[in-house]
Amino acid sequence: MAVSAPFSFLKHRKHNLDRMTLGDLVYSFFTYYAVVAYITVGITSLALAVKWFEHPLRMLLAMLAASVAFPFGWYLVHKHILHSRFLYKSPLTAATWKRIHFDHHQDPHDLRVLFGALANVLPTVGGVIAPIGYLIGGKAGAAAALGWAMVITCFYEFCHCIQHLNYTPRSQFLKDIKRLHLSHHFHNEQGNYGITNYFWDRLFGTFYEKSGDKPKSPTVFNLGYTSEEAQRYPWVDRLSGGTRGDGHPRRFWENQAGAQTPPPEPTPRQER
Repeated sequence: MAVSAPFSFLKHRKHNLDRMTLGDLVYSFFTYYAVVAYITVGITSLALAVKWFEHPLRMLLAMLAASVAFPFGWYLVHKHILHSRFLYKSPLTAATWKRIHFDHHQDPHDLRVLFGALANVLPTVGGVIAPIGYLIGGKAGAAAALGWAMVITCFYEFCHCIQHLNYTPRSQFLKDIKRLHLSHHFHNEQGNYGITNYFWDRLFGTFYEKSGDKPKSPTVFNLGYTSEEAQRYPWVDRLSGGTRGDGHPRRFWENQAGAQTPPPEPTPRQER
């Protein structure tokens, strides 16, 4: 299957996570341009933190603040921006919303749209975390906080990939967060907004342990962008070649009308 940009350098490799092995994912992950950028920024920032090293306690506090602010910020962005409906209502933001989240819910197994867009993630994380670090520990604190935030970003992104990979993790932690995240994608999108950290979901009442704790959402794959909404706000629909509103996600084997017959679902593998 051909792979389009930004995976053009993997043109003979799969990008469908329910058809990839763990080895395929590891290779794709560490050669993806955004991840390479995060690692580069992270190493550079941590090196600068060491160079500017002054107050170890302040640097540690800056990194701790990043550890708290990152999942809290992700929760707020995921719930109130990515799952909001105001972005698709404007032609100025419809394409951005389509890329940063709608496409991921239309096809949760598409690696090409699983990663956050670098142009959105890096300025957002850096613009929030670095000032917090600076307030705590000056330029060394800013560098330490930003470097640590890049580590957290890579961890989040890799766990997110594992959550959609056709793979049964051995780690109980990975099993638990995979189950919770897949419920968000396939049962009810109005909850379980975390990726690796569900503390804020629990605090704000959006956490659910089992699918049976919430009713099945009719908008779990279209995020409320129904056929009626597409008539009023057509920009995402035009960019998508049609959207799915029948309770099923778009898949790689489907044409634009979604009329083909799906292949048998694979059995999750236990990598050794």
